[in-house]
Amino acid sequence: MSDESKAEFPASNEQLDVRTAAALEETLGRAARTVEFGRRGFTIAVFVFLLLIGFVLPWVDGRPGWQALIGEAGAIPQLFAATAAGFGVFGSALALTTRRWWLAWVCAIGGWFASVDGILAVWSQQSSGISGVSGAGPGIGLVIAAGAMIVLAFQWMRVAWSRH
Repeated sequence: MSDESKAEFPASNEQLDVRTAAALEETLGRAARTVEFGRRGFTIAVFVFLLLIGFVLPWVDGRPGWQALIGEAGAIPQLFAATAAGFGVFGSALALTTRRWWLAWVCAIGGWFASVDGILAVWSQQSSGISGVSGAGPGIGLVIAAGAMIVLAFQWMRVAWSRH
């Protein structure tokens, strides 16, 4: 036998046990840091798509959500657009592809923050006629995006707490 083939096999059972234990520990550690989505993964993907649809529909004064994201619809809708795009779209896509447990928590907490922003954005458009701020009521895209963000936050919280 050559020296190379001897290096592949452990010299004793103790070395084999150490290698097996290390491999098992690594596998268990990796499994403990990931989440399984099951049907929730599909539900999350559908509501991310619905959120994207909300971004192309009117939000404020006929302006779509993507224009609110760049600041053409007021501060509160812009804040909601930024948090919804960050946590709802990009965070969800990243968490769904990597299956990292800590990203599920980021999406859950950020999703609830974005949901509150969405409710405030809808409210600001409903009460803007009184204060003289632009907006004659929330557009259908804003309402869809806020609803989708609430469902996403709820789904991410369920995923983050489950961790199986």
